[in-house]
Amino acid sequence: MELGNNTEISEFLLLGFSEEPELQPLIFGLFLSMYLITVFGNLLIILAVSSDAHLHTPMYFFLSNLSFVDICFTSTTIPKMLWNIQTQSQVITYEGCITQIYFFLLSALLDIFLLTVMAYDRFVAICHPLHYMVIMNPRLCFLLVLVSWTISALNSLLQSLILLQLSFCTVVEIPNFFCDLSQITQLACSDTFLNNMVMYLTVVLLGGGPLAGILYSYSKIVSCIYRISSTQGKYKAFSTCASHLSVVSLFFCTSLGVYLSSAATH
Repeated sequence: MELGNNTEISEFLLLGFSEEPELQPLIFGLFLSMYLITVFGNLLIILAVSSDAHLHTPMYFFLSNLSFVDICFTSTTIPKMLWNIQTQSQVITYEGCITQIYFFLLSALLDIFLLTVMAYDRFVAICHPLHYMVIMNPRLCFLLVLVSWTISALNSLLQSLILLQLSFCTVVEIPNFFCDLSQITQLACSDTFLNNMVMYLTVVLLGGGPLAGILYSYSKIVSCIYRISSTQGKYKAFSTCASHLSVVSLFFCTSLGVYLSSAATH
């Protein structure tokens, strides 16, 4: 079966974490538990924000969007991994792999953009509290989310279309539990220069740019907190952004760890 202009195979193999049969039930139970906790936890956040009028604020609007994206993020990869473990199969179709890559990139970039928007929201709330509702008006909040979705969707579409031009001449074994774009690109038997250039530019511009925005926002937040005279005021101001800061740190550190381990594998 021939798929696309240059593709000569119809499926890939996901090697997962381990091929040891005795470890499969443990891996299945662990990831199923994590997936259910993530989905139901984020659904509760969305329901709480939508049902409580007191939570209809910019911060919780962004938080509910982030929760929805997190559900999509985990649902892109984990269910397929659980299905493969249950059926004792490592196969993912070519179309399924491209689809997974599209939604994985979409969700990952949306996470980054929404975390950046939330950092800006905390900056305005702490450094310009009297003008907060004027600056963070509903129109701006909606526009920030819309722009985030648009850029993420276009980037994912571009990456997927470029990937479709690659050819894979042998059985492709992906050393991961999902279709990772960088790993698949390295396994292609055609020229990957354009793919690598687009990936690197995406990381620098769409990854480094938001990270710089987050760092700038928090540098201003720290400066504003430092100028608060009372200890109680400093604590209250810092507590409003502590949870967001921990999520940002966890997200970027985890992403860095995943790609460093991926690079070490090759």
